[in-house]
Amino acid sequence: MISGQKLVVVMPAYNAAQTLRQTYDEVMVHGIVDRVILVDDASKDETAAMARSLPDVQVEVHPQNRGYGGNQKTCYRLALAAGAEIVIMIHPDYQYTPALIPRWRHLSRAGSIPAFSALAFSAVAHCAAGCPGGSMSPIGSSL
Repeated sequence: MISGQKLVVVMPAYNAAQTLRQTYDEVMVHGIVDRVILVDDASKDETAAMARSLPDVQVEVHPQNRGYGGNQKTCYRLALAAGAEIVIMIHPDYQYTPALIPRWRHLSRAGSIPAFSALAFSAVAHCAAGCPGGSMSPIGSSL
């Protein structure tokens, strides 16, 4: 939970078995994520099986690949059905680091948007290193 709000991390997945565990561990280490929802977009590897072996992970498998947009839609639909008040999308192929999840607290406290895409997460990840004074406010104010 962040500020009393249910935090759900959604993971659109395709052939992510090799990196899923590392991503999951880094998501959960913060102790603030209430649920992880992984949507497997008809992977050819063991992504779904690996996800099912992880605690606190809801797994949905598309029988046919719906593409990235279709996967995202399923992720957000399931997050809303699970009662999410804050949704953060993290790619389980380790494209974006989950290390900055706690930094979303300032956006929540400020009453900013409760759903964040991987693109926004990526922007914050880059901003953390390059924003003047290390501040996250430039990205937060532009969302």
